[in-house]
Amino acid sequence: MLGSAAILLALGTLHLVYTFWGPALRPRDPAVQALMSQTHLVLTRQTTMWRAWIGFNASHSMGAMLFGLVYGYLALLHVELLFRSPFLLIVGGVMLVGIVVLAKLYWFSVPFWSTCVALACFVSSIVLRPASI
Repeated sequence: MLGSAAILLALGTLHLVYTFWGPALRPRDPAVQALMSQTHLVLTRQTTMWRAWIGFNASHSMGAMLFGLVYGYLALLHVELLFRSPFLLIVGGVMLVGIVVLAKLYWFSVPFWSTCVALACFVSSIVLRPASI
């Protein structure tokens, strides 16, 4: 469980760093970023596609980090609570499956395979947990 949480925390943290620093999450064509900076959403004129892009990436990062922090904390300090709670196990599992599906459909190989490993760690920790928990 701790391994699963650590993977999501690391991915989320790295993604947050890439969102605000460096070129990794910027378009290869600078004209695309310029156009995104000048184009408003149909939903509202209060933001641009570029600002929404940054916000979506930052909140996406924070979600992965939250998963990693909460499940890591529970795995370290509240093992019985975590493993005796069908709610926490189902929510965590569904979240990881959702992330794996998104990674497969929309992202690239590193987040896909990393989240597959995180899901495998999560499921393994449930299957292999000691009977005393």
